[in-house]
Parts: sequence; structure tokens; C-alpha cells
Amino acid sequence: MSNERNTKTGGEAVVYQIRLAGHLSRTLTNRFEGLTITLEENGDTLLTGPVIDQAALHGLLRTVRDLGIPLVSVNRGALEPR
Repeated sequence: MSNERNTKTGGEAVVYQIRLAGHLSRTLTNRFEGLTITLEENGDTLLTGPVIDQAALHGLLRTVRDLGIPLVSVNRGALEPR
């Protein structure tokens, strides 16, 4: 688990995995700074990293939506990639 702190609650940031359909281009990966980006063999992209609070999570999901990238799943907690 990340040691980054949520300044509003004093709690730790939560690690999320956001799975997207398709591989992101290098241009689009810049929109997700701070997250680890894994291009998987099955064609999905996995974004993994700490998210400080729900507002930040909604911001990430809004970016995915605005870019028109199909969202496959959102998982809270450190999970093993498929």
C-alpha cells in the first residue's frame, strides 16, 4: 500500500486498478501521470496507482470518459494483474 497520505482525512491513498479496453497511445498515456500503465497481451490497458480520494478517482474516470476509452473495470486495492 502506498505511503501517500490523504490530506483531508489523514488516511492513506488507496491503490486502484482501472482496466480499459484497447491499448493507449503514447500521447494518451501522458493524461494519466502518476499511474503505472501496463499494456496487456489481451489488448487491455491497466492503470494502477494510488488515488488520494474519491474526487481524484472521479477525475480519472471523467478523463477516461472524455477520451472515449471503453472502461472495463475499476478495482480498489492492490490486485494481481490478470
